[in-house]
Amino acid sequence: MSNIGNTHFHDFISGYSIEVIPRSAAKIESFAEVLPKNTRVYIAHIQNEDIEAMIATAKRLNDEGFTVMPHIPARMIKNKAMLYDWISMYQNEAGVDEALLLAGGSTKPIGSLDSSIQLIESGLFDKAGFKRLHIAGHPEGCKDIDPDGGIKNVSEALSWKQEFSKRTDASMAIATQFCFEADVVKQWADNIKKDGIDIPIHIGIAGPAKLQTLLKFSIECGIGASMKVLTKRAKDLTKLLLPYEPTKILQDLSDHKSKDPNLNIKKVHFFPIGGIKKTVDWVAEMHDQNAL
Repeated sequence: MSNIGNTHFHDFISGYSIEVIPRSAAKIESFAEVLPKNTRVYIAHIQNEDIEAMIATAKRLNDEGFTVMPHIPARMIKNKAMLYDWISMYQNEAGVDEALLLAGGSTKPIGSLDSSIQLIESGLFDKAGFKRLHIAGHPEGCKDIDPDGGIKNVSEALSWKQEFSKRTDASMAIATQFCFEADVVKQWADNIKKDGIDIPIHIGIAGPAKLQTLLKFSIECGIGASMKVLTKRAKDLTKLLLPYEPTKILQDLSDHKSKDPNLNIKKVHFFPIGGIKKTVDWVAEMHDQNAL
């Protein structure tokens, strides 16, 4: 791992957030010994996950002094009454006042809720006084939302949420799916800005991982053309067994940001595909190498 010596890079990755699931969180004996203080920790609500496990993980992270942001997947919630119960449990049992609102990975909703817009329209998060609401972003589009591979539906949804951001008291941000090419991210960020979207972007980045693990995960997540970064690497036998590290995309994005201060990427959000501790240790090493 080379010394990059780039203060822009150092500043760009400072104050990052990270994602966990209850099962991976349970393997961490003490988050306080692993994560920087006050890190925002998203808790992914994967299909068939028990709400009690989600609440317990949120409570534990809150008790350890972290900012907790659970995923609220519309398609896993039967109705508005169930949504109200979830919000109440998160607030009253785990001290949560932030959430990432999304449709969810399930192709078929279990009830009447199908989208993050419906979650927002319920009014329950505003009524509960949530201080921060994040929404999903897709730098390479989302075939779940636009089956034809275009961007029409996702663009209209973002515009709707932009209007909502002006009405709500909650702070908002766009937390994106991970991607592997900085130019793809920059073009997407520039395009949504042209469409009048000025909600801050927290860009998703895949943490260090074995190449085969990352390829499998990327296919499952529907990552687009930027995945060629991985497939090209996989054809190089000298690199096949080496772990992927997101150095290049982060360095390129930090360079874009230094040249264009108006680039609306405010934070980095890590998907720790190769493991929480591996990701955190790698970021700490990068941070130290690029400090003044």
